Amino acid sequence: MDKLSVMQAFRRIVERGSFARAAEDLGVSPALLSREIKLLEESLGTVLLTRTTRSMSLTDTGSLYYQDAIGILDAVEKTEQTIREGSKAVRGHLRVNASSSFGQTVIAPMLPEFLEAYPDLRFTLSMDDKVIDMVEGGFDLSIRIRAAMPDSALVARRIGVMRQRIFASPDYLERCGTPTQPADLKKNHAIIGFLLADHLTSWKLSAAEGVTTLELDPRVRVGNSLVLRDMLIAGQGIGTLPEFVSDAPEASGALVRVLPDHELPAPEVFAVTASRLGMDAKVTAFLDHLRLALRS
Repeated sequence: MDKLSVMQAFRRIVERGSFARAAEDLGVSPALLSREIKLLEESLGTVLLTRTTRSMSLTDTGSLYYQDAIGILDAVEKTEQTIREGSKAVRGHLRVNASSSFGQTVIAPMLPEFLEAYPDLRFTLSMDDKVIDMVEGGFDLSIRIRAAMPDSALVARRIGVMRQRIFASPDYLERCGTPTQPADLKKNHAIIGFLLADHLTSWKLSAAEGVTTLELDPRVRVGNSLVLRDMLIAGQGIGTLPEFVSDAPEASGALVRVLPDHELPAPEVFAVTASRLGMDAKVTAFLDHLRLALRS
């Protein structure tokens, strides 16, 4: 027997003064309500309601049970209302996980404005270049940049696309020559690979004339795109970068596009939560700010 449900039914019977009217309100049959109240009385070892074919009244113990039931049910409703309202408020502790490069170049610059907008919010940003266990780590949200998200119990929402292009420094290209077609990348060029990318050793380059696949064996491989960026700026070779890493050095002239008519497949930016209920007010507010940062 669901005591809380039966307590609610008992309250409705008393307040409506009739099993039939209470049953109509609750969408059940009067016979079912009668059985539930009989089971309640048997579990308590006392009679709560005296009933005849014409009338119904509370016993002394029934009156006591009714008064206490009101207090309990009102307290439950108040607690539920507090929780519902709290889920709409941007407060509490938001725990976010992202890669080091994305955390430093995209999330970090937007944090001051975000935290100023929500002074009641506590915030933790963890940066890992490998996929972590969200549940074990206790994270509300993980930002992942992938070609696709595998099927899992996690809920992934696509919030953007991150274009991948090929870069080198002007100094490197002056010393080693500028490739004019994909096949040139395999001729006397130092390729720096990104360890965590799907295209570490196989680059599928799309252009107007079609797709060219290059099988490469990078002599230098790094697991952080900021390190890769710095290696390219230092003239150490040619490599691929996502636009959130490449935009600033390209704008300053520290890096230039190689084969500018060619691009690699663009991975997507996913906001990952442990369940559909993970999208509470604080997660939603953070993603609103993040979407603006990705557009800027």
